[in-house]
Amino acid sequence: MIEIVQGGVKKGIITTWQLTKAVIPIYIVITFLNHTPIISIIAGYFEPLLQFLGLPGEAALVLVMGNLISPYAAVGSIPALNFSIKEITILTLMLSFSHSLLLESAVVKKMGGSLSKINILRVGMAVFSALILNILW
Repeated sequence: MIEIVQGGVKKGIITTWQLTKAVIPIYIVITFLNHTPIISIIAGYFEPLLQFLGLPGEAALVLVMGNLISPYAAVGSIPALNFSIKEITILTLMLSFSHSLLLESAVVKKMGGSLSKINILRVGMAVFSALILNILW
């Protein structure tokens, strides 16, 4: 029993360290960018599109990081930006459908699936679910 607990604690510490290495740097970079006009410029471009989903323009950063890098990068950027509970819920719902698109596309391709169909489905479900949640909330 002691060996099982020790193994679990060891795996937990290793996993926590791996997640910390992904989340903390992103948080620092986004916090730094928040003090420059870069975030405002990016937000300005995406605001008209994202407002239909109930999101501010800054959410584009979270979506790009979650879809192209990893969901952990998105998690690291969310606290650095000032999102409401509704916006965080919409973002996390979207990322539950469409995250790590590049990595998972490689898996789909290896399995013989259609990349375009799968990615259109995943991104489409993310947008559709965000639209519905925005309407219902």
